[in-house]
Amino acid sequence: MKYIVSYSPHHQHFINIEIIANVSGDKTNIQCPVWRPGRYELGNFAGNVRNWKAVNEKGEILSYHKVNKNLWEVETANCKEIHVFYSYYAADLNAGSTYLDDRQLYMNPVNCCMYVPELRSEAITMEIILPEGYRIATSMKTGNPQKLEAYYQHTLTASNYDELADSPLIASPTLQLECMQVDTLKVNIWFQGEMKPLWDKIKTDFSKFIQEQITMMGGCPVNEYHFIYHALPYKFRHGVEHLSSTIIAIGPSYNLMKYEQYNGLLGISCHELFHCWNIKTIRPVEMFPYDYTKENYSRLGYVYEGVTDYYGDYLLLRSGIFSEFDYLKAVQEQIQKHFDNFGRFNLGVADSSFDTWIDGYSQGAPYRKVSIYTEGALIAFMVDTFIRSHTSNTKSLDDVMKTLYHDYAMRGKPYSESDYWGIIEQIAGQSCKEIFDNYVNKAASFDEPLATALLYIGLTLQIAPAKKHCERYYGMKVLDEDGKYKVTAVLPGSPAEQAGICVHDEIHSINGHAVKCNFHDWCTYYDQDPVVLSLVAQSARRHVTVKPIEGKEYFPSFFVVKKQDATSEQEEAYKAWSRRDF
Repeated sequence: MKYIVSYSPHHQHFINIEIIANVSGDKTNIQCPVWRPGRYELGNFAGNVRNWKAVNEKGEILSYHKVNKNLWEVETANCKEIHVFYSYYAADLNAGSTYLDDRQLYMNPVNCCMYVPELRSEAITMEIILPEGYRIATSMKTGNPQKLEAYYQHTLTASNYDELADSPLIASPTLQLECMQVDTLKVNIWFQGEMKPLWDKIKTDFSKFIQEQITMMGGCPVNEYHFIYHALPYKFRHGVEHLSSTIIAIGPSYNLMKYEQYNGLLGISCHELFHCWNIKTIRPVEMFPYDYTKENYSRLGYVYEGVTDYYGDYLLLRSGIFSEFDYLKAVQEQIQKHFDNFGRFNLGVADSSFDTWIDGYSQGAPYRKVSIYTEGALIAFMVDTFIRSHTSNTKSLDDVMKTLYHDYAMRGKPYSESDYWGIIEQIAGQSCKEIFDNYVNKAASFDEPLATALLYIGLTLQIAPAKKHCERYYGMKVLDEDGKYKVTAVLPGSPAEQAGICVHDEIHSINGHAVKCNFHDWCTYYDQDPVVLSLVAQSARRHVTVKPIEGKEYFPSFFVVKKQDATSEQEEAYKAWSRRDF
């Protein structure tokens, strides 16, 4: 298959795509993917397509009909070649989308490049027509651009459709690039957007966590890798993994080199690189191979996202980039998310993984399910300390991932849920049925296993009252967006729930006082007194009375600290785990 990509004008956000393919049968199917790997929910990519048509090698119009919303069947009797033309609307900018404006062409080919299913394993050529001065950030092979009157033709190649689908690109005249070699891996770091990278700092820190991952896994599945960043001028955070690259949209760009934002950049970058092994190479049976035409249901999201999320921060600690304070802060955020989500009593993490295909990554029905990232990362920590505690710190979760990589992925084998837990038990020399049955396979709170895991390495979980009055005494979380207060969480049985407050309610006043950037101050002022809130939802206004319950508090804050009276065994376990003294 060959793709020709062009656009004009850019401000309408339409990319023009032509597909050229050899055909031999009376009918030829043209498939548009219905999801993209890295996002385990269905996508409506075909909804961005217009002006679809097909012609033969002579330019004669071919008849076709749509089999379903993502599949076109074309009459190709007596044809040697088919040319498919369509425009794709590219107006959404995130780490997994396709976008066009006057500064860039950004493509995730899995969104917008249809394919002939029978030719999925064949070599791919893509020609992109771009203005002068543009260059392309991508993991695909690129040739020298050829001048075509006022434009330039850039040629990219991929070994098959799967590589094309897994190879996003940004074409722009404003890309910034630095390269370095880490072990056997050539690393390319690209920034698109208004950004002043501190290259020496970035390259120093990146080289540490990249080396740590390669050493831990005993090699890397690729020889070259691209970190490709959209540096956005507003608050944003989204990353998508690919085998040889990652696209990360993050902002605000003017803060990315400052302490907290820079730590976030490091965390998401370390996370996405680990996916090069975990999910892009180490694959569950349900996604081997990927099927772009339907849901790829899997209960293993707590492995391919959760384990990755655990290592995303943990390897920054272990490689000496994160301080203990930085790491414990990240762990506390995960623990806080777990205890703030009452979905832990309704649906386990394995079933929640399966159900991402139902309601995606949005909250959906309040407290219906849990996060495969948060719950998965905490379970990974539990499993790590479980293995360490039964092997005198000679084995760890590292060994599980290395086994999956060398004994499964490198031999062309996917793994199943039973394979994963069987490897853990083999390495630990101990049954881990309790963890799987009680905390993976069913809904549960992690109080006890977390306390046990933390205690093994000399840490404890401490609880303090919520800082915000409405969380502590009303049992509701409120998001402040430009002075507008929207309810984001309501605890079951809390005064807020008893008053009839719901998620998505907008608070307009408290005891008759309009709230304008001061809701939390008014809550503190009224303390334990009942308050009347004016709420708006679905354009309807109502008034409710919230009455704090004496002696009851909600949404406590969680902190992880070192034990002051840690034993020598705990100190040694901490040192083995963190690679630093207790």
